[in-house]
Amino acid sequence: MKKILFLILLIYSSTAFAQNTINGLVKDSKGAPVPHASVTIRGTNTGVNADENGQFTLKATIDAPFYIRISSVGFKPQDFQIISIQNAPAEFVLVGSDQLQEIVVVSRRRHELLQDVPIPISVIGGVQIDKTGAFNVNRVKELVPSLQLYTSNPRNTGINIRGIGSPFGLTNDGLDPGVGFYVDGIYYARPAAATLDFIDIDNIEVLRGPQGTLFGKNTAAGAINITTRKASFTPGVSLESSFGNYGYIQTKASVTGPLSKQLAARLSFSGTQRNGVIQNVARQEAVNDINNIGARGQLLYKPSNNTTITLSGDVSDQKPNGYVQVIAGVAPTLRAPYRQFNNIIADLGYKLPSTNPFARIIDQDTPAKSGNQLGGVSLNADFKIGPGTLTSTTAWRYWNWDPSTDRDFTGLPVLTKSQNPSKQHQESEEIRYAGDFSEKVSGVVGLFFLDQKVTTTGREEAGSAEWRFAQNTTNTALWKTPGLFEGYGISTNSSIKSQTAAAFANVDWKLGDAFHLSPGVRFNYDKKDVYYNRAANGGIQMTDPALIALRNGVYSSQFYTTNFDEKNFTYQITASYRPNKRLNAFATYSTSYKPSGVNVAGLPTINNAPALDLAVIKPEKTQHIEFGAKTNPTDNLTLNVMFHNSDIKDYQTNVQSPEPGVNRGYLATAQKVNVKGVELDANFQATKNFSFYASGVYTDAKYVKFTNAPLPLEQTGLTANGQSVYFEDISGSQLPGVSKWTTSAGGEFSTDAKFVSENTRFFVGIDDYFRSRFSSSPTPSKYLNIAGYSLVNARLGYRATRGFSAYIWSRNLFNQNYFEQLLPASGNAGQYAGVLGDQRTFGITLRYVL
Repeated sequence: MKKILFLILLIYSSTAFAQNTINGLVKDSKGAPVPHASVTIRGTNTGVNADENGQFTLKATIDAPFYIRISSVGFKPQDFQIISIQNAPAEFVLVGSDQLQEIVVVSRRRHELLQDVPIPISVIGGVQIDKTGAFNVNRVKELVPSLQLYTSNPRNTGINIRGIGSPFGLTNDGLDPGVGFYVDGIYYARPAAATLDFIDIDNIEVLRGPQGTLFGKNTAAGAINITTRKASFTPGVSLESSFGNYGYIQTKASVTGPLSKQLAARLSFSGTQRNGVIQNVARQEAVNDINNIGARGQLLYKPSNNTTITLSGDVSDQKPNGYVQVIAGVAPTLRAPYRQFNNIIADLGYKLPSTNPFARIIDQDTPAKSGNQLGGVSLNADFKIGPGTLTSTTAWRYWNWDPSTDRDFTGLPVLTKSQNPSKQHQESEEIRYAGDFSEKVSGVVGLFFLDQKVTTTGREEAGSAEWRFAQNTTNTALWKTPGLFEGYGISTNSSIKSQTAAAFANVDWKLGDAFHLSPGVRFNYDKKDVYYNRAANGGIQMTDPALIALRNGVYSSQFYTTNFDEKNFTYQITASYRPNKRLNAFATYSTSYKPSGVNVAGLPTINNAPALDLAVIKPEKTQHIEFGAKTNPTDNLTLNVMFHNSDIKDYQTNVQSPEPGVNRGYLATAQKVNVKGVELDANFQATKNFSFYASGVYTDAKYVKFTNAPLPLEQTGLTANGQSVYFEDISGSQLPGVSKWTTSAGGEFSTDAKFVSENTRFFVGIDDYFRSRFSSSPTPSKYLNIAGYSLVNARLGYRATRGFSAYIWSRNLFNQNYFEQLLPASGNAGQYAGVLGDQRTFGITLRYVL
């Protein structure tokens, strides 16, 4: 009996190993065999060496799918996924150490080589993200010069590409972002997501130009498409810790592996802490610290080679004592001398703790809080049907915002409370079918639905010093009435409900051997409902009409509701010419549509009445042309150049109101805007040891026609013929937040470090990010211009794809002082604050990958 059982076991084992035998041939890019290459199953000790003809036979001890790693002297180590075991020998092509590795992207919903795609795309791999210390999108902008991200706090975060996308400055929930933010195919409706730490990032694709026929949500300026690392049937562990100055500690951990033959899991964690970099001398505490924690989990179910189902969940929590701004300067306004900031604080016996913003000293009396929580769950299913893949992505997400800020930026009790917490949740569904439909036709067709709601329940209050900032008559005795403003403020309840539904399609049609035509269309429906109710209350009870009038000049009750629904049709067409692998020339014409905006943060008052005509602003319409060429002059050089031009009608912008009661500014419309520019991207693998990259952007973004723009800070109080003036014509001036010149460049030297371990390389690298002067005000102001600056980051150490890595790093190596934003204080008394860029930081990162 034992012999029979042994024989059965032997036959079963032999059959199993025979079924898992991989026969392969290792070649170089020119088709020549690579002798004696090392072939191993990733995550195991199973491996063989190829023979002198590059041939190998490897018996796998685990079921497909799994990864094999092939390496050889003079070539880059590469991973290849084995989806299923084939009887025929498979060919594996290695890239030489002195050649550029081809990058695969999924921007068009199918796997394609980056240089083959006729779309301007910048790709940042997970390895590059790790080694440059770019742990959120705000750091990634230093690697992609056409990308801009501005944030004075997570809520007030705007992402722009080529200077357009979101209004520069403060955020209004009633406006759709112009840059789509996607993680694993899921659209994140609130830009606050961009401030969160990266967890398990595989790569980031930054698409430039309107995107409406490839992605679920229509976006006027581009999209950021983030792909995370997936659960794997091959066991793997990654551990990383970083330590730096200012008490910086960051830890990341990830583990993945099979739970059964058809089920795999991945669990990842990230935590970041750093002490404050600005000193609050009044509260005796360091502020603008970092306190982030996040986790992501995945379950991968693969019942067959044709079906893949992934259940994902993530949660992220930020609780910094931070996002404060420092007084950057004082602008003289056109108001009477007694209404100038310096005279006001002199009358109150107050002195700024420092007039040098880069001393990083404040005395703000309101606690700084920026609670920011995001998370969600999603279910993604891929079914291979016919020549393509049917994908369904269902997601639910939430965002909670719990802030506290000092809106006067001083230690005076002027605006003592500014707390407008918000809650958002969204449900989305995207269904698409993508693939190669025939030898000459490929493409994607899809449906998209998004439903979201944002509710805000806030409180703002004035303090005992508010009277002097609000005083606009010389009757000082009346203004100095005890308790006039102290504790008086507004309680706000508001909400916005929005729905988006769309059908989209994009086709790539091959005409002949070299020409491709890619038309795309999109049908869109948008609906928004707004409720806004603020009540002025608090403080001591008053019956004197004169005192009540003074109060209402600062805070007043306001109520309105509004709604709209609209349909639109947009399209694009791209023609490309790809005669060989050295050249891919293309031209694109596209239209884009940004839905109407709704003001959901209060309306400014003109002649003591709310400007109801600003409750809904017009939709934004874009006509865009682009042409360029992606080239590979040699195997070790890519050189891509693009020209773009966008004409935007009814450009949606956000402006600051001088009224404290208008929280976060209000929306306005510029009649016409033009943005054009040239972009250059280059990557050069000089030798197997030296690699370089450079990107340069020239952007000319201006208001072609904007006749009702708000006044700049220094013209506050302007009158004409005895009447107050609130608007001016700024046609021809530059858009805010856009530098004419932006560059990103860097290089790295690496060499084998076998004295540490096999497959380890020593490296030293440096990166430089430069941007020229830009305006930090919707209407150009000579006091709110930010000087150009250059940031240099460096790193030195050794790394291994598997095993232990260690390196030291420094960001802002030369300790450049610079502003990221300049913002006028509420009330426009003349003082303005700055969002400071971080000073020099340095540290060490230790990583272990199994």
